[in-house]
Amino acid sequence: MHPNTRSTTAIEGGRESMEKQSEVKLFGTWASVYCTRIELALKLKGIPYEYVEEDLPNKSDLLIHHNPVHKKVPVLVHNGKAIAESLVILEYIDEHWNHTPKLLPADPYERAKVRFWANFYDQKFGPSIYNIMTSKGKEQEKAIEDSLEVLKVFEEGIERDFPAKSPFLNGGTLGFLDIVVGSSSCNFKAFNEVFAVVFDPEKNPAFCSWVTAMKECPLMKETLPPHDRLVAKISKLFLQPPKA
Repeated sequence: MHPNTRSTTAIEGGRESMEKQSEVKLFGTWASVYCTRIELALKLKGIPYEYVEEDLPNKSDLLIHHNPVHKKVPVLVHNGKAIAESLVILEYIDEHWNHTPKLLPADPYERAKVRFWANFYDQKFGPSIYNIMTSKGKEQEKAIEDSLEVLKVFEEGIERDFPAKSPFLNGGTLGFLDIVVGSSSCNFKAFNEVFAVVFDPEKNPAFCSWVTAMKECPLMKETLPPHDRLVAKISKLFLQPPKA
């Protein structure tokens, strides 16, 4: 096995013979929240997989072959068929391996709400965080204010659309939206350490309570990147001056 390859071995009883006929590979990079999402889903479902670490400045021919459009990770390859984009991959996993635990709710309206807020999180909140990381001074202060406004809308929407869900939005186990949000927001301490305190329990109690619950989930703890290594990676990417 390639030195940058690892595999899970968790197989649940009756699925063992079925999964032996199924080859699953995940092309990713350790610091990517989008790749963390896929690992969480695969582990939650008990799907054995091989993980291939990509060096993004020197992308492998295999990655480009499997994702010729975007040339990005994550890419899930299932029995030779490639699926790209993290939200698409999550739905594929839930539909193909349709045993419990399910990532998406059975009710169509509930599924629609989960998809709506997952897209909102990726399209609005994610970019607002990137704006903080790529700005300084007054511009960064404005970016933080903008991000907090987006977070407020998200938090209020989650409280309205998913009332009384505990400890996760899926109930007792991580679900689709928990995975989407937790894969990035559970790293908030690393972000706060490098930039500024954006995630504040006093300002966003419901959101921070949800994130704290996810951080305490053993599967999340096992899958998130190491804190110190992530801090070093973020600092190198966004704080070091560009090479001349």
